[in-house]
Amino acid sequence: MKAGKVIGRIFLVLGSFIVVTALGAHLTLYTICNGPSESAKQMFVTTMLETGALKFLAKWYFSEEEIEQYTQSNGMIHNDAEVNTDLIVISDDPEASDTEEEFDENGIRIDEITGRTFFAKMMVIKDPSRVTSTTIYPWSDLNHSKDGKTLEELVTEGDYLAGINGGEYESSGNWGGRPKGVVVCQGEIQFNQPENGDVLVGFSKEHKLVIKDISNFSPENAQKVVEENEIMDAVCFKDLNGTDNNHFTKLIVNGEATQITGSGSGANPRTAIGQRADGAVLFLVCDGRGASGHLGATAADVIGIMQDYGAVNAANLDGGSSSSMYYNGQYEMTSVTLYYSTSSWRLPTAFVVTK
Repeated sequence: MKAGKVIGRIFLVLGSFIVVTALGAHLTLYTICNGPSESAKQMFVTTMLETGALKFLAKWYFSEEEIEQYTQSNGMIHNDAEVNTDLIVISDDPEASDTEEEFDENGIRIDEITGRTFFAKMMVIKDPSRVTSTTIYPWSDLNHSKDGKTLEELVTEGDYLAGINGGEYESSGNWGGRPKGVVVCQGEIQFNQPENGDVLVGFSKEHKLVIKDISNFSPENAQKVVEENEIMDAVCFKDLNGTDNNHFTKLIVNGEATQITGSGSGANPRTAIGQRADGAVLFLVCDGRGASGHLGATAADVIGIMQDYGAVNAANLDGGSSSSMYYNGQYEMTSVTLYYSTSSWRLPTAFVVTK
């Protein structure tokens, strides 16, 4: 009887805690969504629409008309520009740069960036020929997609030096066993199922960043794009004409930033990749969703950072809780999910740097 009372009290305490926490969260959201601040309402809606599991919250508190209004006030104008790889001029000896930049013994520099609603790290890789991709290929089938690997595993098992998470993937259960769109790894097309809104992001044989629209392409046409552009490593993410609200890929093309309205998007963790005119590759990862008290970075934030670092071309990759960066035996940025706070989600793809 005593044991039963103890167990009952434990469940009562836990139940009370859950109820109070849920009620507090609801009151907080209700206050934001019904308060006088229009900017807070817009940020809430656009941020929630970018999440994988919490999109429904926007519809709980706002009508379809209000959601449409807020997304139009904070969105991106579709960018149909094609990358001109001639704007990237890579030295025959990238390690012998004339710039006054300071790189470590591995030819890498990592900078810390603090924004109003986020904290980020930018990794600059001096030699673009050292940037490639790695995957967990062969993939799991749709019913057994528990074969993804953490970013640390993807980097260390391939004996690489550094890496960031890659493209979009089947996120059910967060096991990361299957990618979406098209995946090219070291010259081999390992996955070829283009979807509505897909943009291919990767590197050509000349180590130049390529950003190509392949929305609704047939597998045959996608293969043709890969072959004609001599793409060696690539993943996919959704752009503005995709089925997911507020997903975007193209940030900067040929030195011109994608046009935005308002902040361009909600505030969330981000992973982005870019390239300077001298070929140096930029890996950017931003935190958010409560990590260190931060909401995250907006499209305007990410574009601004890439511009500050001289990106000629830049693209958004899979973000949210997938965003992570690993370098030289440790995580520089980790997942924002509580139970992955010292690691990353399981992933099927990553961009990596050779030693």
